[in-house]
Amino acid sequence: MLAVALAEARKGLAEGGIPIGAAIFDAAGKLVGSGHNRRVQNGDPSLHGETDAFRNAGRQRSYRKLTMVTTLAPCWYCSGLIRQFGFAAVVVGESRNFQGGMDWLRSLGVKVIDLDSEECASLLGEYIRKNPEVWNEDIGEE
Repeated sequence: MLAVALAEARKGLAEGGIPIGAAIFDAAGKLVGSGHNRRVQNGDPSLHGETDAFRNAGRQRSYRKLTMVTTLAPCWYCSGLIRQFGFAAVVVGESRNFQGGMDWLRSLGVKVIDLDSEECASLLGEYIRKNPEVWNEDIGEE
């Protein structure tokens, strides 16, 4: 499942954006939707990887049996989306570059699995080193 999110992250980087990807899977492991951070490409501050995957998944009768897979710990905005719609679980590629709302989601009973992927951490870490201003904008820092 992480491979799908990583492919999305690489697609975003190739487009000149922030390399964060996400994918949504059902309980049987079937891909429901995927996407990547396109804030830079589209000039849309709400277009994080998780929200892009959410939009691409389309309307669902329920989200309670779905898993959000993301290359980076979800920010507060995306954590709110996960909470609002009641996703069963979140699989995080890495949280070294950013912790986001993982602890908050866990405190609400959401199953959060941090894979601590070196590949995810390196991909985003290199981007952050080269583009600190864009990264700080993405996470709401000055």
